[in-house]
Amino acid sequence: MNKTGKFNILILSAGRRVELINLFKKTSKDMNLNAKIVAADYSNLAPALYFADDKVLLPKISSKNYINEIINNANYHNISLIIPTIDTDLLLLAKNKQKIEEETRAKVLISDYKIVDICRDKFKTQTFFEENNFGVPKLYNFKEINENSSFPLFLKPKDGSSSQNIFKVNNYNEFITYSKIIGDPVIQEFIEGDEYTIDAFLDFNSNIITIVPRLRIQTRGGEISKGKIVKDREIINEIKAVLETLKPIGHITLQLMKTKNGIKFIEINPRFGGGAPMSIMSGANSCENLFRILNNEKLEYNENYQENEVYLRFDSSIKISDKK
Repeated sequence: MNKTGKFNILILSAGRRVELINLFKKTSKDMNLNAKIVAADYSNLAPALYFADDKVLLPKISSKNYINEIINNANYHNISLIIPTIDTDLLLLAKNKQKIEEETRAKVLISDYKIVDICRDKFKTQTFFEENNFGVPKLYNFKEINENSSFPLFLKPKDGSSSQNIFKVNNYNEFITYSKIIGDPVIQEFIEGDEYTIDAFLDFNSNIITIVPRLRIQTRGGEISKGKIVKDREIINEIKAVLETLKPIGHITLQLMKTKNGIKFIEINPRFGGGAPMSIMSGANSCENLFRILNNEKLEYNENYQENEVYLRFDSSIKISDKK
């Protein structure tokens, strides 16, 4: 690799993303880059902070100083790339992408605002899939549902994240109860089948570089805890069509189900998903891809990852202070 500079990375809302931090560090070492991986969070008890090369405490995302503090720290740490990791960051970063890039030497790994807006609003996601003839569970209007409706149904928030406040409702009474909890729910038909998470990577011109389907064997708290890498040709081809239509950038996570009636898309998250390290470790190394792009290298589409590998995720502990 012909290095043109030191490519320091700032990972926002690092939280529990220890795997991702470690993979960026390992990739930097393997590529002889000596990049500094900086983790940022508003809490000094975020575990990932203690695995990074340096750590930054930022105000909460809701703070009026949040973007300015990102800019200040990007300049202080000579950051080349800023990476968001949680949904609540995305629209704000997309809105301020130009400002951040103009006032730092860093690029922000975020798609255009209109693309992020589609992904963050489940109604707009549904409309995108329907208008472009991609399979999706049927959507219902609240006023359509009554005691004689066909159940079960599936309810979720229109801007939800990490599978929070999602419910299978089996009758009208449950529908009313859980609708009140969510407030303004997306109401879909309940579908069954094998559930997949797909890690895709696109360069900054929306050229597709990798697509990795993962069968969700088990999840916890909305994130995959056990998964199997598969090269499912039907899924790969359908994902290509979605990405060529939507045109996002960077590491993208999509969810779908393979049902008896074909592929049904669930959602698109325009960021690194919690299970992304599985795909990275299988050979679709988005960390390496990003370093190469920062070095002005042109990447080509490839499927150079290992299939049929099963990955298991687990918790670990770290002590950061002694009892006084």
